[in-house]
Amino acid sequence: MIIEVRNLEKSYNLGTVVVKALRGIDLTVGKNEYLAIMGPSGSGKSTLMNIIGCLDTPSSGDYFFEDKNVSNFDDDRLAEIRNQKIGFVFQTFNLLPRADALHNVELPLIYRGIPSKERKRQATEALERVGLADRIHHRPNELSGGQRQRVAIARALVNNPSIILADEPTGNLDTVTGEEIMVIFEELYELGNTIILVTHERYIAEHSRRIVHLRDGLIETDETIPEQSRWVMNHQNHENP
Repeated sequence: MIIEVRNLEKSYNLGTVVVKALRGIDLTVGKNEYLAIMGPSGSGKSTLMNIIGCLDTPSSGDYFFEDKNVSNFDDDRLAEIRNQKIGFVFQTFNLLPRADALHNVELPLIYRGIPSKERKRQATEALERVGLADRIHHRPNELSGGQRQRVAIARALVNNPSIILADEPTGNLDTVTGEEIMVIFEELYELGNTIILVTHERYIAEHSRRIVHLRDGLIETDETIPEQSRWVMNHQNHENP
């Protein structure tokens, strides 16, 4: 089990008001799972994503990452997990505008102190995996939205993370380009990667193998997507983008 969450709660103080974003979440994610987290605005999905990604800590409950209880880790230890174990893909790409694709992908390796020659080799391989071998020296403003997201995915992959955490990865893309990006996630899953996808779009979530739906800080449903049903839904999406 890569992730195990037990009775997870998270509250925020907004002035004199206490807002409960998570109200007792129990969730497990195994190796090589492809999970989508859905829910309306205010359901708690962003809060849960931030805790799973070690960007935030719970108010109570336990979060085990690779059998380590990280709930009470300090900022330095959380940063270490983020850099070495989690690959992030964001809706807004989060690329350095003046750096080329290769340097953007190298960044996590720089933080780890990997020597320059090895960094460039690993970053080049990651870009090749997402089909950008001919774009490694292009800057973000020289790339399309889909190509920028591919760079972001390559950056997420370069450390061989335990999980890939994608937050609305197609949110800034048109439908056709979004589908191309989802094909990449499918390929990564087939190669053995564990993927957690946060989205508000049902047709995007249906690319996964399991959908967890949150409402009011609780898990409302946890469903497995049958292989045949997923093929039919995705085939319909390709016919009617």
